[in-house]
Amino acid sequence: MISQTLREARMYEEVMESGIGEKERPAFHLAARVGWMNDPNGFSYYNGEYHLFYQYHPYDLNWGPMHWGHAASSDLLHWHHLPAALAPDTSYDRDGCFSGSAIVLPDGRHMLLYTGVMKTSQPNGSTKDIQTQCVAIGDGVNYEKYSGNPVLSARNLPEGGSPSDFRDPKIWEEPDGTYRCVVGNCDAHKDGRILLYRSKDGLCWEYETTLAVNQDRFGKMWECPDFFELDGKQVLLTSPQDMLPKGFEYHNGNGTLCLIGRLEKETYQFCEERNQSVDYGIDFYAPQTVAALDGRRIMIGWMQNWDTCNFRGMGLPWYGQMSLPRELQIKEGRLIQKPIRELENLRTGKVQFENVLVTDTIWLDGIKGRLIDMEMTIRPEAGERLFRKFAVYFAQDERYQTSVSFRPYESIVKIDRKQSGSRRAIIHQRRSLVKSSGGELKLRLILDRFSAEVFVNDGEQVLSAVIYTDQLADGISFFADGKARMDVVKYDLRL
Repeated sequence: MISQTLREARMYEEVMESGIGEKERPAFHLAARVGWMNDPNGFSYYNGEYHLFYQYHPYDLNWGPMHWGHAASSDLLHWHHLPAALAPDTSYDRDGCFSGSAIVLPDGRHMLLYTGVMKTSQPNGSTKDIQTQCVAIGDGVNYEKYSGNPVLSARNLPEGGSPSDFRDPKIWEEPDGTYRCVVGNCDAHKDGRILLYRSKDGLCWEYETTLAVNQDRFGKMWECPDFFELDGKQVLLTSPQDMLPKGFEYHNGNGTLCLIGRLEKETYQFCEERNQSVDYGIDFYAPQTVAALDGRRIMIGWMQNWDTCNFRGMGLPWYGQMSLPRELQIKEGRLIQKPIRELENLRTGKVQFENVLVTDTIWLDGIKGRLIDMEMTIRPEAGERLFRKFAVYFAQDERYQTSVSFRPYESIVKIDRKQSGSRRAIIHQRRSLVKSSGGELKLRLILDRFSAEVFVNDGEQVLSAVIYTDQLADGISFFADGKARMDVVKYDLRL
């Protein structure tokens, strides 16, 4: 039975959505149906479509009592919204249905595993969150909360575990038909760790082990974990809060962490071998993955950052969008991310130039647009000194622009949106150390109406940023301090 709280949310989103024009939304990135969106949840394949839920406050453009929004797609690019799936309407989740995941049960039903939040009063007059893990089961549209909720609570925490920071379960099925899930947690010192639980049926859970511990290396609390096998390695994704910078690899604030290693199956101990950031840009957090039917591991993230939430488009009736879905690989011990290949089906209007000499600023006929997929290969001019800087400027007119630049002497790529129209003194630049042999570099720039994603060297690094520049600013130019040669091919993207 649908609660009154959920029924009201569904009525509200349906009415409000009708007033949002097609061009007020991203073209092929999933955005909130109305109101606020953050973390992706329940990324799964069910009844012939990919389903993606998300943290959702339909009534406001700011974070609030969390619901679960819901959308589905056959190709991860053409999305259609479904009615909100969860609302905070029971005693154990009255203050929010926080992040979680989804799985298909053997009987064909769709099960959601999520974090319920309730605030409790403290003797000093303050309140404290109590976070538990809960289940809802449904048919891809309507979900009924399990009568035995919560299925994981403080009694299932290892010694020292915080019941106030116990969230974001990611579930999967083992080959023997049993289930595992990882959950973010921290100890009494606010040091992050990832807990592993097991279950025979997805309803009765037991603590198995602490899969990974921070030991004060990467921020504090670890949120939104995901754990999967990829190319013979085990990969743990998580989003640490309150990070300190480490060179160009990790930045201040809330970040995204990838740990690559191996799993001792007998003891379920994860042995870390390497670590790296997931995204080196400004706006990316809380990624979640799904195993596609063809075997690909596909990841999507919230294309926003908690430190820049006051950077907004004026007059837009929604806030928050997801990243372009990315195909993942492990290559030479590193996580590689590429845009899903389905994007190539949207390409049209090819414009190509080869061996273009770039000195100072140049424009090329037919190279412009705000819905584009553009690939560039940059190299030095033969027989000349190495150029000092190369840049591509986009979403550009006489007043505004955003840029991606490359300095070969430092092997640094930077994304910069400070001239995109923002009136807020927030983070507008991020840099990444990249591999470059003799000043050669490959860049792939994908623009949607309100975002830019830059894939470096076939996905060795990705830099993501939201932009709210007027859509009429569609110019693209190229610049070199020195002499650089460039091959470029640009496609318009049409749904």
